Amino acid sequence: MTTSRPIGVFDSGIGGLPIARQIRALLPNENIVYVADTLHTPYGEKTEDYILQRSLAVTDFLLAQNAKAIVVACNTATMVSIKTLRERHALPFIGVEPGVKPAAIHTQTGVIGVLATEKTLTSDAFNQLAKRVAGNVQMEIQPCPKLVRLVESLQLSGQDAVQAVEDYVHPLLEKGADTIILGCTHFAHLAPIIEQVAGLGVSVISTETAVAKEVARRLQTAGRLNPSTTRPANPITFYTNSNLNTFQKQIAHLWGENASVKGF
Repeated sequence: MTTSRPIGVFDSGIGGLPIARQIRALLPNENIVYVADTLHTPYGEKTEDYILQRSLAVTDFLLAQNAKAIVVACNTATMVSIKTLRERHALPFIGVEPGVKPAAIHTQTGVIGVLATEKTLTSDAFNQLAKRVAGNVQMEIQPCPKLVRLVESLQLSGQDAVQAVEDYVHPLLEKGADTIILGCTHFAHLAPIIEQVAGLGVSVISTETAVAKEVARRLQTAGRLNPSTTRPANPITFYTNSNLNTFQKQIAHLWGENASVKGF
């Protein structure tokens, strides 16, 4: 295994960008290949078999790019697919799961809320996670079918975004939640609005920093960290299988650095 090989990151779209950014900040000497499976977004509306097949296909593409580890930067794909991916391939797979444990520790009211896709919230993996770490905390779940499409269309502010967030957050507040988990990576792009709607007394928990730290830990354990002290000139390459012009606009708006954008 050549340690200079890239870290692979994939999501159904641009939801995994905050995770990629945290990996970039924590491991600045690493190369990253990011795949947006935009042609098939949102995963949260698909069947589990469909999501698994897409995860396998994108993984094959990342392996063809010589990825030394793969980050499944999507809660839904993690819940549905990561067990199978780990069984089929020997390299490290790092997934994303809702921050139920830190929320359960943090809450003062004993009520936590989870914003996520329907598929994540109904998955066996999520139910097992909730049983394992929620303890005696009351957990209220809220499917958010509109939010992924808002993010993909870069509607990250304005009345439509605020109204959608209010529709999903207010029911959790009415049930006494003082801690809200962002259970979909796309929702991190809407965190400022979610925090505004939730109010000062409510904590909003996202997991991209924790995921980046886990990537670093897994690479170090596997002896796959890049030992180079020189930062790569082009540290990240973005791929999409959908409209390239639209994806370029998304990356320009959300990444803010010169980046290579390609189709696959």
